[in-house]
Amino acid sequence: MNFLPPTLSVNLPNFGDVLARDNFAHLVDVAVRAEECGVDRVNVTDHVVMGADTSGYAWGPFATEPDAMWLEPMTVLAVIAGRTRTIRLGTGVIIAALRGAAVLAKTAATLDHMSGGRLDLGVGTGWQEKEYEAAGLSFADRGPLLDDTLAACRALWEHAPASVQRPSVAFTDVYCAPRPGGRRIPVWVSGSLSKPVIRRLARWGDGWIPIMGAGPDELRRGRDLLRGALERDGRDPDVLQIRGRLQVVHDSAGEIAVPATAQAVKELLAVGVTDVMVPLTLVHPDPDRAADRLATLVTVLREAAL
Repeated sequence: MNFLPPTLSVNLPNFGDVLARDNFAHLVDVAVRAEECGVDRVNVTDHVVMGADTSGYAWGPFATEPDAMWLEPMTVLAVIAGRTRTIRLGTGVIIAALRGAAVLAKTAATLDHMSGGRLDLGVGTGWQEKEYEAAGLSFADRGPLLDDTLAACRALWEHAPASVQRPSVAFTDVYCAPRPGGRRIPVWVSGSLSKPVIRRLARWGDGWIPIMGAGPDELRRGRDLLRGALERDGRDPDVLQIRGRLQVVHDSAGEIAVPATAQAVKELLAVGVTDVMVPLTLVHPDPDRAADRLATLVTVLREAAL
């Protein structure tokens, strides 16, 4: 099993009403404060374009209107990288196939190189057909497109020269420099425990981002299935990281209820979660007040892991 200490990730709102003040630098300030509090990672998410119909979102009403602002995640992380030194920088998630494999590989390697090896690339297929239409891609092929993208990225990061022959990506004896700044860019694969997702993670991934609402039984099942898949693929199952969404409990005064929140952390760790994630807005609706409470969450996680 993985005996590394659990990490704490905070999802920053790089979209919607939080940005209504047009003070984009404020988002970076919160990331700096998160680093100062001991948070291990900040994540930002992705939509390139949005169609008017958001009813295809499977987890309830979508968080924003179709015309809401969505800051591009790799750009946001690059700005955060310039203001921080230790905190890891995550996409949680980026719709990888929309970028084109070689461009994504170059962008990710550059960010990882310039940040000192701090990038965690969380990837997914997305859920809205309009995004694929705008990129000139088939929404029906989104799974295979992601597989081809990851195959190409790994080849470009890890081989010089690199060659790939896949249905949607093909190149022979090309170089892509700089190489990543870390030993390996961790790829976090999002999705359910479908056979394609399990195969995708076993071949190219390092971490699993479960679908929203995944409970203890699903997390435990995922841990066992994915460890087995890694072993069958000839990889060390102890590389597997699993993200679990923390439900922060508040008291009547709106402060973090430490004992109840600590118990929620322990329940996540017990089923194999290695990265405890909390959206900033669930710590407190106001980003400033949420940032003030991050040190408390760090303490809760560290003590719950003892």
